[in-house]
Amino acid sequence: MEQLEIQLYQLIITTCQYKQNSVERQQGLTKIVRMICKSGKLWKDNSPYYEDALQKTWLYFCRNLCEANTGERYDPNRSSVITWLNAYLRRRLQDFRVEEYETLAQTASFQTTEVDEAVDATDVLVAPPDIPPILEMTITWAKTDFDGELRRVHIQGHPKVNCQVLILQRLPPETSWEKLSEEYRISISTLTSFYRRQCISRLRKFGESQGYL
Repeated sequence: MEQLEIQLYQLIITTCQYKQNSVERQQGLTKIVRMICKSGKLWKDNSPYYEDALQKTWLYFCRNLCEANTGERYDPNRSSVITWLNAYLRRRLQDFRVEEYETLAQTASFQTTEVDEAVDATDVLVAPPDIPPILEMTITWAKTDFDGELRRVHIQGHPKVNCQVLILQRLPPETSWEKLSEEYRISISTLTSFYRRQCISRLRKFGESQGYL
């Protein structure tokens, strides 16, 4: 076992000894996230939905590292924590690819502007009462928007569709792009392009300022 894995293993053992939602647990989770991000070993690719898949992965990490809340609890005897996260991240990326393929197939099959009435499973997910610390802090940051920057940066011609709105809508449990497109009457490509160019960079800057990245 290499040095990084040993350090992460020891930190995980220590972190999971603290109670859920305790300051000590939150600090431990933050340290683990920082170490994993700095290691450069987290799976990366250029998929347009990579950041969305990564958000899901960190949420899964916070909920299931120490206890089995939404999935199987992490087992250090089976794999390193980075291998565990990479496997989950790749599965989520595959889910997005399948979803994209199905969307394209539906578009090709139906030459109509009617919105598909099929409800995506993710649209009916209810946020659990225990919000992971990383997500909770991100939501607070976006809602507060102290300097008003998130509200100022918006899609051209649509002042109400700004970074604050989209970031909050896309944080877990995220609103689907199809539903947002229907609500704001803006194409999915325009929404996702704006989100990648304007919102993700600000999310990343916040994450770096908190030591998550």
